[in-house]
Amino acid sequence: MEIKILISSILFIIISLRFLIRKIIRKPNLPPSPAWSLPVIGHLRLLKPPIYRTFLSLSQSLNDAPIFSLRLGNRLVFVNSSHSIAEECFTKNDVVLANRPNFILAKHVAYDYTTMIAASYGDHWRNLRRIGSVEIFSNHRLNSFLSVRKDEIRRLVFRLSRNFSQEFVKVEMKSMLSDLTFNNIIRMVAGKRYYGDGVEDDPEAKRVRQLIADVVASAGAGNAVDYLPILRLVSDYETRVKKLAGRLDEFLQGLVDEKREAKEKGNTMIDHLLTLQESQPDYFTDRIIKGNMLALILAGTDTSAVTLEWALSNMLNHPEVLNKARDEIDRKIGLDRLMDESDISNLPYLQNIVSETLRLYPAVPMLLPHVASEDCKVAGYDMPRGTMLLTNAWAIHRDPRLWDDPMSFKPERFEKEGEAQKLMPFGLGRRACPGSGLAHRLINLTIGSLIQCLEWKRIGEEEVDMSEGKGVTMPKAVPLEAMCRARASVVKIFNEAA
Repeated sequence: MEIKILISSILFIIISLRFLIRKIIRKPNLPPSPAWSLPVIGHLRLLKPPIYRTFLSLSQSLNDAPIFSLRLGNRLVFVNSSHSIAEECFTKNDVVLANRPNFILAKHVAYDYTTMIAASYGDHWRNLRRIGSVEIFSNHRLNSFLSVRKDEIRRLVFRLSRNFSQEFVKVEMKSMLSDLTFNNIIRMVAGKRYYGDGVEDDPEAKRVRQLIADVVASAGAGNAVDYLPILRLVSDYETRVKKLAGRLDEFLQGLVDEKREAKEKGNTMIDHLLTLQESQPDYFTDRIIKGNMLALILAGTDTSAVTLEWALSNMLNHPEVLNKARDEIDRKIGLDRLMDESDISNLPYLQNIVSETLRLYPAVPMLLPHVASEDCKVAGYDMPRGTMLLTNAWAIHRDPRLWDDPMSFKPERFEKEGEAQKLMPFGLGRRACPGSGLAHRLINLTIGSLIQCLEWKRIGEEEVDMSEGKGVTMPKAVPLEAMCRARASVVKIFNEAA
């Protein structure tokens, strides 16, 4: 009897161990993956710009898989191009997927992962989000900077009108729109202008322009060194990033010191954060202040400029859209005053133009990467802890299963109720961009003002080139050039205001 009990116990232990071992070594149920993964580097060799188009092609090669997996060096990556899966990720799994990957750029440029964009989900990030909601992106704070937005837009209109000449003149829009968005943000942050009215010839302005361009060019889903750490032995990437971080920190610290030494307090973001520093010096260090400045500058300059350029390009290729928007503005605002921000809510077609631009040309087509903080399920698949999630917003916004005639520029599509809810240019969930309200205000007011104040036409009969260039914010491959002149009604308004 005792022998039978002993044998039964041994068999039970063996069966239990086999079950545990099988459970431990069981392969997770991962989404489909391209077959040609190489040792060590995995699928890295497949990644070719523009990455959002490459990912769509890979999805199509896997029988239109809405989500697929890649091995990028030592990282497992899920790439999603489905709206429903994106909603699942950022509702059901929103907390689990609220982390960011620890890339080399974020370590050095984003102050050791302590900025709102790069910080891991937790108490520090929640505090940064609260600061942003109150001190930067609240309606009260955005309203307090309305005069800055209006002033920068009117300066742009004046530059484009060439002293209100009645002749059409050729203009290059990329640099002017970049000047507008950067001046708007830096005036909010530090109360300074860098571009326009001749100041762009200043050496400091040139240095700052190049500095921000270098940071934006380095952003995205990481460098090969982030996926293959052994490359640190032969690559100077981290050294270059450290030097870039040093230059950037010197610029930001200079702005902080300048405001700290000023005799009078202003209404800038730095002024408000320095006031908080006086009451809570242990938390509101210069590092935290510079991190907030950095997040706002990086998120609010190039992205808005690119969106404005795409919007104007689309309207030049669709003059009927431009004419319809002008008719709406003239009808609802009239010809005796300039458009104001409070008018936007009464201009639905203008808002539809912006929505359609964000649909076809989202400024961050792959959104920002997320990382799973623990094992979870996504679309029925196992997502192991540490997996990086990339969401192809560009592909989702052009999905024929989601949109009617998705490749065409049709602002009218957003007259249908619920269509706008399918957009995700600013992300979803708790890590969605908190600056979307500011972006919508600036973009709508700028586009509306350019339509109201100026007549536009293409340089020739050929349509504007709409091909995409290289870059994390999906710039135009060929910068926009157009012909414009001031409308007679606007000349009268400006003359009366002078």
